[in-house]
Amino acid sequence: MGKDSGIGVLDKSVAVLTTVAAAPRNLNELCEATGLPRATAHRLAVGLEVHELLTRDDTGRWTPGPALARLAATARDDVREAALLVLPRLQESTGESVQLYRREGSERVCIAASEPPTGLRDTVPVGTRFTMAAGSAAKVLAAWAAPDIRDALIPDSVYTERSLADIRRRGWAQSAAERIDGVASASAPVRDASGSVVAAVSISGPIGRLGRRPGERFAAELIRAADAIGARLQ
Repeated sequence: MGKDSGIGVLDKSVAVLTTVAAAPRNLNELCEATGLPRATAHRLAVGLEVHELLTRDDTGRWTPGPALARLAATARDDVREAALLVLPRLQESTGESVQLYRREGSERVCIAASEPPTGLRDTVPVGTRFTMAAGSAAKVLAAWAAPDIRDALIPDSVYTERSLADIRRRGWAQSAAERIDGVASASAPVRDASGSVVAAVSISGPIGRLGRRPGERFAAELIRAADAIGARLQ
């Protein structure tokens, strides 16, 4: 169940939080993943929900709650800080909107962005949340997620295990009109010092400008930007 602080209820609560952060869980899934008795898992999850550390999605499964985001906002974020030094250069070289996404449960959240100073934009404000069901960043984050997380995400998503394997092989993903009509995007994975994928760097804009296969056009620049962010995490 992870690290042992010697405080049983705290360790069990953290186990519930980390399990739900990995993927949305109903009570049966939560018990299976944590090994906790049904009554204990239910009591802790409901208590965490009262404090908004957990919430529930449309299917009734627990997902990370808004209080976690509020707490995280005050913490040092090395990935975001590294991205803020790189994204402006990527935005300037491409002329398009660029973002950095991190997966949180069944959602991805924009944790950094850089926008063109003028002209047409596909603006994604920092803090915006999207589902993990579609879009190039979602596909990158899913492609390098743990197998059990991929298994939980795939049934409700546009991608398949085969398409995610293709993304891992080529090192980037692209989308056109998957999340919003008329919008295209391409993304590449950002890795930390251990080689784990911790975020996805993306470029997005109108299909009329980016085309329906933006990855073929911008993959090299995205990968360079992702590598530059990752280099600052060493």
